[in-house]
Amino acid sequence: MSVLCGQMSNMPVRIPLTTFLLLLCCTLFAQTVRVTGKVANEKADPIAGASVSVAGRSGTTTASDGTFALALPSGKYEITVSAVGYETKLISDVDVASGAVNEVAVVLAVRTKQEEGIVITAKTSLRKETVNSLITFQKNTNTVASVISAEAIRRSPDRNTGEVLKRTPGASIQEGRFLVIRGLPDRYNQAMLNGVLLTSTEPDRKTFSFDLIPAPMIDNIVINKAFVPEYPGEWAGGLVQVNTRDIPTRNFLNIQVGTGFNTQSTGKTFYRDQYKGKLDWLGIDDGTRTLPSSYTTKSSFDTAGAASKTAVGRQMANVWSPLKGTAPLNLNLQANGGFASKVFGKNMGGTFGLFYTKNNRYLDLLNRLNSFDVNGNYGIDQTYEDDRYQQDISVGGLGSLSVQLDPRNRISVKTIVNVNTTNTVTQRNGFDYNRNDSLVRGSELTFRQNTFFTVQATGDHTISAPLRLKWYGAFNILDGYMPDQRRLVYTSEAPGQPYRALLSNSLSQQSGSRVYQALSDYIYTAGGDLSFNYDLFGQRQTLKGGYMLQIRDRLYDAQLFANYLPNYNSQLVMLPSSQIFAPENFGTGDDNKFAFDAIKNRNFRYMANTILNAGYIQFDNQFSNALRVVWGVRAENYDQLIGSVKKWDPRHLRTEVLDFLPGLNATYKINSKTNIRLSGSQTVVRPELRELAALNLYDFELNASVQGNPELKRTKVTNADLRYEIYPQAGEVITVGAFYKYFKNPIEAIYNPSSGGASSFNYQNPAKAVSYGAELEFRKKLNFINLNNFTLQANTAYIYSRVKDEKLQIDRPLQGQSPYVINVGLLYDLQKYGLTSTLLFNQIGQRIAYVGNYSLSFLNPDIYEAPRPVLDYQLTKKLLKEKAEIRLNVSDILNKPLYFYQNPKNTENTGFDKDSDAYRFTRKYGTTFTLSFNYSF
Repeated sequence: MSVLCGQMSNMPVRIPLTTFLLLLCCTLFAQTVRVTGKVANEKADPIAGASVSVAGRSGTTTASDGTFALALPSGKYEITVSAVGYETKLISDVDVASGAVNEVAVVLAVRTKQEEGIVITAKTSLRKETVNSLITFQKNTNTVASVISAEAIRRSPDRNTGEVLKRTPGASIQEGRFLVIRGLPDRYNQAMLNGVLLTSTEPDRKTFSFDLIPAPMIDNIVINKAFVPEYPGEWAGGLVQVNTRDIPTRNFLNIQVGTGFNTQSTGKTFYRDQYKGKLDWLGIDDGTRTLPSSYTTKSSFDTAGAASKTAVGRQMANVWSPLKGTAPLNLNLQANGGFASKVFGKNMGGTFGLFYTKNNRYLDLLNRLNSFDVNGNYGIDQTYEDDRYQQDISVGGLGSLSVQLDPRNRISVKTIVNVNTTNTVTQRNGFDYNRNDSLVRGSELTFRQNTFFTVQATGDHTISAPLRLKWYGAFNILDGYMPDQRRLVYTSEAPGQPYRALLSNSLSQQSGSRVYQALSDYIYTAGGDLSFNYDLFGQRQTLKGGYMLQIRDRLYDAQLFANYLPNYNSQLVMLPSSQIFAPENFGTGDDNKFAFDAIKNRNFRYMANTILNAGYIQFDNQFSNALRVVWGVRAENYDQLIGSVKKWDPRHLRTEVLDFLPGLNATYKINSKTNIRLSGSQTVVRPELRELAALNLYDFELNASVQGNPELKRTKVTNADLRYEIYPQAGEVITVGAFYKYFKNPIEAIYNPSSGGASSFNYQNPAKAVSYGAELEFRKKLNFINLNNFTLQANTAYIYSRVKDEKLQIDRPLQGQSPYVINVGLLYDLQKYGLTSTLLFNQIGQRIAYVGNYSLSFLNPDIYEAPRPVLDYQLTKKLLKEKAEIRLNVSDILNKPLYFYQNPKNTENTGFDKDSDAYRFTRKYGTTFTLSFNYSF
């Protein structure tokens, strides 16, 4: 069957019916364009059930999150948005074009009593309304905050959340993923994902790794700098709320392929571990590094005879010498997509993201141990120069599925899984004058695999016009695995003399050791919020209350083994690392060959359980058109068990503390472009579980052991903020602010030096500390000086901090607190040609990395981290009608060394003097160039 379509040269042209229908459908589909948007009030709360109509066409209503979608032919329209209790808004000159991004964000103002019965129409354009809504969102947040919208992220060249956060005022990123806010390190910050509290993604560090979330998957980011009771209260610097996409406004698929190189590693000599499992390319150990099958359980091994134990050591892989090669190019792959459709008449949508990165890094490290006399003069006891060859692999995915049951009810499920692995070879050369042998040569081979998984279910229900319920539940896993970490050290009496393995008849973590570590964190979170809107003082008011339960279970187990010599053998200790632990060099366990045994200590294993019950009540009072006050109190009951469940066990530690955390945030609008904000609150910062555990493990890089302190207390923080905000025009902001923080029992890491690798790091609580300062932020277009398309953004903060404790004789800056923070960015945006360019500069002032031992103050001064300027550049060009883009990133252009130094002679001016101060550590990272190509289907 065919259809007569036309004639050419007097001959009829016949097309098969199926082809004709397909062409007709494609033509009709091509004529219809999807227009999407979101409707919210001036407080940035979504408006459910708002009417969105188009003149001469049928309209729609907004969902529970304020979103809507329309299917319109190409052309120009007027869209009317209205809701009960709000002013009606007319958006004119809406140009709907195929291939363009037809998105609009609408803000409706509350209708006052004087306006009842009168329809007030605010007429604006699509572009102006979208820009205004972005400014309104930040201007009308209920606290001191910085907001990054989906539109800003879409137009930026950033690849992940960590890069996006570098653009926010007062924030900087360390190591590409750890957040610093107001000069306070990551221990003082907290993260939430889609309204659910997150725990640390690092086994030994209180922090969240923000590079896990691809930038295209983000809907918005809000950084709170002042506490409000509806959010968790365990932070002092900033609370970062990352919200990923829900039902997308349209179907999308992005593919990104990238490569790059580092000036210190790529194409140069690079050492790798000899272990090679089938899944190493994914950063997953497939069992290659596990203990031999003859090892069954810890108890059976401990009760076995010397010969049986040594037999296990003989069967272990002889992989003590790394392989030499060259570092390949870095690799970056990423895919992000989403869909929106109807299932059984319900709107359903989802998003997914897959990512894979492999980077090779060489780090030039210097490690010194210095001794000081009473006059502050220093001598060098140890100098270790380390060459670290590190391969970083990160692979994972992100997915979400949401169903809009009706305009007032929505349910979503979201999940993230990430495997982050470092495979490291460290080779050491240096001097140790505290030993009889002064020359040292050693190595450490480490495979560290961290797996992070979270799944979340959330619901949003508008029960009635004034009543709204939100609920959530989540399950997180953090799994840390480090199999067969090997350390081997050789010493020599003098240059030209042979090196001998540092092995004796005792078991040592420093040389000849094989260490297995495993950590599992399971976190269960559930809660909900109920809000009620009512009218008072002629204004809309909100009462909100909620509850959260979070249970965390941790199990840590380290199995330490060592090769040793029951009777010294001068021939064996002369063998190189590739031969020394060959199977034939093991004996029976009591002869003059190598023996193998476990290093026993009950503190190498601990468990922990925490239960956090939190509830709050919060009032959002609009007393007039100008004055808004958000106030309330949050109660957090924290029940913690660590070490052992058995009360007779000396590791057993049980504490339970109830904290009441009040918060008040007042905003006074001087006019439509100017705000004054005042806030006061109290928050807490709790120790990380690793810091509390009575665990003592040797750290090869620091050449010291790290010891937990079960006596640590939580830190209570009193906060106050005052900020003046001006929003001159679209895309511009100027803020000036001051803040004050009082810390009761701050947590600090102390360094205790000793000879022969016996140095240690542990933790303490000084009595109190204060931190206060001023902030300045501005974002200004430079067209007033004829630099069109350029935008300058900058923020700086000056912070004074002091820790005092009469008993400990402490009077110095707070550990981890920088006296200043500088962020400057120059943005160039030539939208007509699809070209964007960004130059970013960051520097933080010197800060105490490790506290000295003040009982020996002249012998062990504080270790400071010196300021280090960081300059990054990004260039992006749109191609193929904006469906593709090519991006060039240059990170750490200046490539300045990072110095950790000690300055005993000048306790008042602790600035870094490269020529006279004693180095404790130095780090040099190299400059990284990355080129990537992104295509949107």
